[in-house]
Amino acid sequence: MTRAHVPPQELTAFLTRIREWYATDHQGFATLFDAAIANIVAYPADTPEQIRYDWRGKSIDDLCDFFAEWYEAGWTTEPSQALDYIEKFSWITYGNDYGMVFVTCGPGLAMTADFTRIQGLQMDDEGERGQELIALWTRALGSRMDDFAKGPWPSFNAFFTRELLDGSKRPIDAPQDNSVVVAPTDCVINMIVDDLAEGTPIPVKTVTMNVRQLLGNSDYYKKFVPVKDADGKVIQPGGTAVSCILMPDTYHWYHAPVAGDVVEARDDIGGIYYGMRDFPQLFNRGNVGHGFDYEMFDNFRRGYLVFRTVFTDPGGEEHETYVAMVTVGLNSIGSVTYRPQFRNPAEPVPVKKGEKIGTFRYGGSLTILLFQYGRFPALQLHMGQRIGTLEQRDRTERLFLGHRHHGPGHRPVAL
Repeated sequence: MTRAHVPPQELTAFLTRIREWYATDHQGFATLFDAAIANIVAYPADTPEQIRYDWRGKSIDDLCDFFAEWYEAGWTTEPSQALDYIEKFSWITYGNDYGMVFVTCGPGLAMTADFTRIQGLQMDDEGERGQELIALWTRALGSRMDDFAKGPWPSFNAFFTRELLDGSKRPIDAPQDNSVVVAPTDCVINMIVDDLAEGTPIPVKTVTMNVRQLLGNSDYYKKFVPVKDADGKVIQPGGTAVSCILMPDTYHWYHAPVAGDVVEARDDIGGIYYGMRDFPQLFNRGNVGHGFDYEMFDNFRRGYLVFRTVFTDPGGEEHETYVAMVTVGLNSIGSVTYRPQFRNPAEPVPVKKGEKIGTFRYGGSLTILLFQYGRFPALQLHMGQRIGTLEQRDRTERLFLGHRHHGPGHRPVAL
């Protein structure tokens, strides 16, 4: 039996604050919460029991109890359960525009940001409970831990961002060939857009993406969107986007996908912490991220880097091209942290392929790679390279498989 734990002062203050916000309708907090609850869409009938939570008819006291329970569960959550409370919370926004507004605007956004901060403090705890959680994950990961340097780790977040044992565990392919792009992290990869749009999102194969906003209004967005002539006619299509989604129990450092120079970088773009209209769709029965509406990620807490690289084609001709990597902190995470040399550099920073860029702490996360038109037409592998692993069913069912019934994905909206 899990021993009782008295919520820390930070959590107690947080729960007191949102109760007061509700009582006074602070900046419309009560109005937005009540509207969200009044418009809850029931989760699919085949939803697994462990991620069910019916928000219909819930009160502010229920919301506070949920946060307190979520915090307490954080001390005993193993890898296969890492997404459970995120999914339970996501039923507020499932098919629910009012729920989307509640968690992505005003005091609701402040609420989710503050709870994320408190979870970060919890995962940084250097006491006995943090060590117990590390031990739980270490046992659950079993031989997966063989790839990593051994502890001890002072906190769970230190464990979560653990280093690889040595470079041989993730050898960098073709380090001297700049035409070869490597995976930036351990991830599930999907081609998500093959004709990136300009400032206003335009649907492409069920996916839309605001490249300018995704890159924090950087002028480099122009490298990845269509080129037009003086009359506004498109003379060159937009580029390609690839998603690289991290699972909770894998390696959480991200690395440079190409060699060259980092010509621009930021790791401090603020944004929302929750607000997926259909979070289970992201897992898509194991084909993680395929067909998902990525447009919302240009509003999430994130950073980006723009790489300039020069590669030589088989005929010996050199080509310069640009690659962008957007690092997105998703649900239950507020940490998008780059190494010092990649934080808002004033001058281009040389980088090697596979060089460490930064890390995500505990929570959901992904990177999005952007390529210029015609430079990255498809995922291409050589014989003998890893394309995946055979899995035990419990990990597959808990971390990869979503539900069969999905609603359309949407951006946060204003009502």
